[in-house]
Amino acid sequence: MKRIAALLLLALLTVAGSVPAYARKENKAIGENSKEAKRASKQFQKYGKKQAKRQQKMMKKYQKAQRRAAKRQRHG
Repeated sequence: MKRIAALLLLALLTVAGSVPAYARKENKAIGENSKEAKRASKQFQKYGKKQAKRQQKMMKKYQKAQRRAAKRQRHG
C-alpha cells in the first residue's frame, strides 16, 4: 500500500513538474527569444518604411493640389 502511494505521489510530482516548464516555453514574451525579437523588429521597420512612403505620396498629392488651386486663382 505504501509503495503504491509513493509511486502515485512520484508520478504526480513528475507530471506537475513538467507542466510549468512546458507552459513557460509556450508563453514566452517576444523579448525573451532573440530570433522572434529580430523578426518583430524587422516587421516593425518594414511597416514604418511603408507608412513613410504612403505619407510622402500623400504629401506630394496634397502639394500638387495646392499648386493647381493657386494656378486656378491666378488665372481665374
